[in-house]
Amino acid sequence: MMYQQYPAGWVEVICGCMFAGKTEELIRRIKTLQYGKKKIKVFKPRIDNRYAIDEIASHSGYKVSCICIDKATDILNYLEEDDDVVCVDEVQFLEKEIVDICDALADKGVRVIVAGLDRDFKGHAFGSMPELLIRAEFVTKLSAVCNKCGSPATRTQRIVNGLPASYNDPIILVGAIESYEPRCRHCHEVLGAPKISLKKL
Repeated sequence: MMYQQYPAGWVEVICGCMFAGKTEELIRRIKTLQYGKKKIKVFKPRIDNRYAIDEIASHSGYKVSCICIDKATDILNYLEEDDDVVCVDEVQFLEKEIVDICDALADKGVRVIVAGLDRDFKGHAFGSMPELLIRAEFVTKLSAVCNKCGSPATRTQRIVNGLPASYNDPIILVGAIESYEPRCRHCHEVLGAPKISLKKL
């Protein structure tokens, strides 16, 4: 593995749309590291309370205990000198300070693994994820299956009262299958989204 050629300390990002298996992949890595007897801290923002307050949980039911935080800097209150790995799920909900915290931990020799949405429901970059992506040593981008046509899905469709969400709706609305579904580029819909014409002016 290419990881073994690196000195201790780096940032890994797991990203993609909803239902792509991001949390499941994060949990898989955590379980592997636990088997290797690494000391791990796992965090998630409190806003993500869909399944449990003190666990990260995948849609398929896999779970790992975690520390719930209100803001990125809360992570600093729980760190210990001998931590080997720090993991953060749903990282897109944390403010920009998370980027510098991840960098500082990696510089100190900690393996940092974060997972989250790379796009919001409009298809735009989500929160601090773009900056995390360019600073990371390793990026895993996962896709789901489009709920309409079966193609690879890279976008998250928000459904409100059975219809596609409006472009002017708020970005953050935590939900599960009743609120969101994976869509490909061509099936993704956002009502009222601005369009760019490719015709010559």
